[in-house]
Amino acid sequence: MAERPERKPRKPHSAKVVRTERLTPHMQRVVLGGDTLADFAAGTSTDHYVKLLFGPPGVSYPEPFDMERIREELPREQWPVTRTYTVRSWDPEVRELTLDFVVHGDEGLAGPWALRVRPGEVVRFMGPGGAYAPDVSADWHLLAGDESALPAIAAALESLPDAAVVRAFVEVSGPEEEQKIDSDAEVVWLHRGDRPVGAALVEAVQALEFPEGRVHAFVHGEAGFVKELRGLLRVERGISRDDLSISGYWRLGHNEDGWQAAKRAWNAQVEAEQEASA
Repeated sequence: MAERPERKPRKPHSAKVVRTERLTPHMQRVVLGGDTLADFAAGTSTDHYVKLLFGPPGVSYPEPFDMERIREELPREQWPVTRTYTVRSWDPEVRELTLDFVVHGDEGLAGPWALRVRPGEVVRFMGPGGAYAPDVSADWHLLAGDESALPAIAAALESLPDAAVVRAFVEVSGPEEEQKIDSDAEVVWLHRGDRPVGAALVEAVQALEFPEGRVHAFVHGEAGFVKELRGLLRVERGISRDDLSISGYWRLGHNEDGWQAAKRAWNAQVEAEQEASA
């Protein structure tokens, strides 16, 4: 039996905060940069993401920063935790990485950090990951998501040619959360108000008159509505799995640690149930 190749530990990237910007009442932009990003590469996917590393309060790490050493020498409660964020844009010429954060005051970990972080502070992260980019051979494109999916949807829209046929739906809390996207494609902004997350999105996609031809779809956001739309698109509409990028970025009642631990089993169960109904 051949020996497995030794798995090289992944080395975190480090960067400094260049600037921050409040885009809307609940969306904060943080731009990272510096020569330390010389070996960072993104651009093949419009849903690229990175995993930011946050150490517990009061815990400092020896330099050079080494995740393997941290895991070997420190108790688990002192390890950094990760929070996943989509790459809104990456400019390799000036080495600037732009990340947008949904914020709700002091709620959560990354959102409050994004509000208080200042230029010059060092940020460490893993990545990028990502697998989706609009297939230019498709006849049309369906993009649907909540605030958490807005950076990826905006990046996808900005990558498409002007002549592309697109149906894009973004659900936000209200009109003050709409953003300018550098694309000629029309975006239908759905204002949630007091309704459950995703209810307006599900209604909009259910009511959509699908254009002719093969669709390439991107549907991401809260896991509950994603499950409903997965059933609609896979079972009722018969969209091929290969033409559908769909996943719950987050789930009501769970932080990222809890959701990531349960996500694989959740997705497998949903997929099995819906495949059985197809």
